[in-house]
Amino acid sequence: MKSSLLLILLTLIVPGAYSQPVSDHLSGSAVTRDFFLVSRTATGSSISSGLLQDEDGTSAVSERKSVAQAALYSFLLPGMGELYVGNYGMGKYFTIAEGALWVTLYGVDRYAHWLQDDAYQYAAQHAGIQPEGKTDQYYIDIGNDSDIYAFNRRLLQSRQLYSVYSEAPNSGYYWKWDTDANRSTYRDMRVSSSQMFDNTHFVIAVIVLNHALSAINAARLAVSHNKSLATDGWIDMHARLLGSLDHPDGMMITVSKTF
Repeated sequence: MKSSLLLILLTLIVPGAYSQPVSDHLSGSAVTRDFFLVSRTATGSSISSGLLQDEDGTSAVSERKSVAQAALYSFLLPGMGELYVGNYGMGKYFTIAEGALWVTLYGVDRYAHWLQDDAYQYAAQHAGIQPEGKTDQYYIDIGNDSDIYAFNRRLLQSRQLYSVYSEAPNSGYYWKWDTDANRSTYRDMRVSSSQMFDNTHFVIAVIVLNHALSAINAARLAVSHNKSLATDGWIDMHARLLGSLDHPDGMMITVSKTF
């Protein structure tokens, strides 16, 4: 229910204003124009001030935001959905976190490869392996037995015939550790490398979570933004000129509130 309250009716006294009836001015091309529009929410927070309405009655105060579009922007790049909605004050933290996480991922990945390369070079030096073209399983296996013969013998005893390596010197799979201590050192190096690679998976998971949280936050902000544009509880103040510009009859100020 919309109730309009007429606050003030001002009559402008100008030369010749009463020389003809007011209705003559209104029956002609009466000029009606809003000189100012102030919209306030029920809590009294100002939404806009000093803005003219368009000819179709709409105001350029703000516009609705697509919830799906806001969520998509933030899922692609955290913080962009919040920027789209107009609340980057929260979104900037997701953007900062995104940058920090990618720097962390790069650092952890580089360190994991550095540990891995050191382990492979250590095995080449102390076990005589040829690192080129080997699988991850091969690097695990060479740390479990002192040489290729002990490894193959253990697998044959457990009837794992398809897991043995060729013992030919030119096969590229031969290894023989010079000491058990060096084999143990290599195994620790390889485990450390594997743990660092596992850490990269954790960082990637956190990056995905950051994208998801930013998308949810952007969607929430878009919904809140659209609700704030609803007219319920708004108070609009209008100033309206009566008559023509040449022969004004008065000015009417009205306040309307939607319940």
